Amino acid sequence: MEELKANVHVELLKQLGPHLYDADMDQNELDQRVRAVLGDVLSAQDRPLSSSDRARVTQEISDDILGYGPIEPFLRDPDVSEVMVNRHDKIFLEKSGRLVVANAHFTDEAHLRRTIDKIVSRIGRRVDESSPMVDARLPDGSRVNAVIPPLAVDGSALTIRKFATDPLTADDLVKFGSLTPRTKDFLDACVRGRLNVIVSGSTGAGKTTTLNVLSSFIPEDERIVTIEDAAELQLKQEHVVRLESRPSNIEGKGAVDIRDLVKNSLRMRPDRIIVGEVRDASALDMLQAMNTGHDGSICTLHSNGPRDTLARMETMVLMAGMDLPVRAIREQVASAVDLIVHQTRFKDGSRRITHITEVERMEGDVITLQDVFVFDNSAGFDAEGHALGRLRSTGLRPKFLEKMAYANVTVDPMLFATDMM
Repeated sequence: MEELKANVHVELLKQLGPHLYDADMDQNELDQRVRAVLGDVLSAQDRPLSSSDRARVTQEISDDILGYGPIEPFLRDPDVSEVMVNRHDKIFLEKSGRLVVANAHFTDEAHLRRTIDKIVSRIGRRVDESSPMVDARLPDGSRVNAVIPPLAVDGSALTIRKFATDPLTADDLVKFGSLTPRTKDFLDACVRGRLNVIVSGSTGAGKTTTLNVLSSFIPEDERIVTIEDAAELQLKQEHVVRLESRPSNIEGKGAVDIRDLVKNSLRMRPDRIIVGEVRDASALDMLQAMNTGHDGSICTLHSNGPRDTLARMETMVLMAGMDLPVRAIREQVASAVDLIVHQTRFKDGSRRITHITEVERMEGDVITLQDVFVFDNSAGFDAEGHALGRLRSTGLRPKFLEKMAYANVTVDPMLFATDMM
């Protein structure tokens, strides 16, 4: 079967070669042409094929030429959230938050490399010995990371985090148990009240989804500038400017990083600046933006908890190379950041918001934090390992309610009552 596929593939490329890379050709027209030529080529083969084998060969070859080879069916499957290729013959999937082995493989390393090249070349990126790692995205917004030898010891590795075509809403997060109706109303008021928010959590905890939901609360009449490494945010507002960073070219020049974009965004008259992820010295510029009147800015950051979020912010500001005393940095953080929304991915694959924490003020050399809502895990887990806990109010009223009042946003005091379920 593999030999037949190889022969058909070669014949197809001979007949259709120039059309496959014709930028003017419509995708549907190309799809129809490939399938028509495939039918002719298969009919001309000496080997008789059953209708099921014929359908399978047709599907696999068209996936290879028009899509991304053996992983194409998984990219179409709505139940699969992540596709991980460890090497050409080892593919894993994330389904419902759990890892499973995929019943598929690439023919060899060269086949996998062709697929990686096809993905990255479409958006003007490259992957070769001089730059063996690449971050890219598919046309639908799915996030792609590829690492090739010599960095990947066992063969090229490809990771695709799929992008929801229909982005989750705040009501969806309530339905899944990530939020409660009270915390949804509270976060809605915080965003409308122009608080500066950091969404923190580990890899795959759902930070970008939460950032998308929070940004959906921004009023329609505000100008939003989004800054990302790979454009993923799907904002429904009318007045949005999307910026994306750019890696260096073959000569090692022309790189535009997040830090440059944050600086530039300040000249674009933004009402809100949304940064997909702060992971380096751009933290200093983000703090400056929050402290220079751009209230209501939102960003994400990797961390283990609310306290750790501030420590990481501090470390990243120091990466800017400024010889700033730690106390000065902490004062900047305490005055800039109002709220930390921390998200955790549980063992059962569910993603829950575990802390909604107010950043208060400096006391001595320490920034004081106050939890407004905390995930109560005292109920433990059910027989299948699903977390039974939920977000509960601590009963404390945040100090930033006064700041929200300046933006003409008020909150029902009963949101903070501990006995409400």
